Amino acid sequence: MAKRPVKKESQMSEQNTNSPVNPLPPIVVALFLFIAGIELMFLLGERGIIGGQQAVGWRNAAINDYSFFNQVFDRMVARGEGSISDWIRLVSYPFVHLTFTHTLFVCVFLLALGKMVGEIFAAWAVLAVFVLSSIAGALAYGLLLDETFPLIGGYPAVYGLIGAFTFLLWVRLVNSGANQFRAFTLIGFLLFIQLVFGLLFGGGMDWVADIAGFVAGFVVSVFVCPGGWQSIRERIRRD
Repeated sequence: MAKRPVKKESQMSEQNTNSPVNPLPPIVVALFLFIAGIELMFLLGERGIIGGQQAVGWRNAAINDYSFFNQVFDRMVARGEGSISDWIRLVSYPFVHLTFTHTLFVCVFLLALGKMVGEIFAAWAVLAVFVLSSIAGALAYGLLLDETFPLIGGYPAVYGLIGAFTFLLWVRLVNSGANQFRAFTLIGFLLFIQLVFGLLFGGGMDWVADIAGFVAGFVVSVFVCPGGWQSIRERIRRD
């Protein structure tokens, strides 16, 4: 008789330890803290809280040193080589943003999509999607366009996470026999909103990098998602 209450207490303790909210994947938290930390440093410097007078120009200096410039890329292609600082621009531009609002939207998408993708993908796979999508966005921006304004900010990398999330939806819909094109609703909606904003308020051609990031994220997911390539092979066999 004395054992029953102990069993009930252990069951209650196990229920209490189960959090109703799943924690964010550590790799997503790390990326968020890195991006937010850089933005916080810029904001504190612009307000004169840290760094003195030189801190006012920290953001502009970072844009010059770490964003992706087509002029720099064209020089690298023409010479067939580039310095380490030139190559770093392919992966450093997503961590520097033009404004606080720019950073805020990127961080919101990063946390939301990173959580959904990170619950399925391993940490290295999430990082691979983020980095390779950034590189794909920069290459598309440099090879397809002749823009003088630099590519800056984390949108191509975030669109890569959208591509990974779309792949997960696509696999789920394929396996359930549902309409697989429903998986592309999110990217279609975002591109439509981006087009509307571009027509109303103007904008550059950085959407090319965003689409390249999305495609890269989708393709990379085929190889890094657990069971991703196997699902596609099974689909091909059934067809």
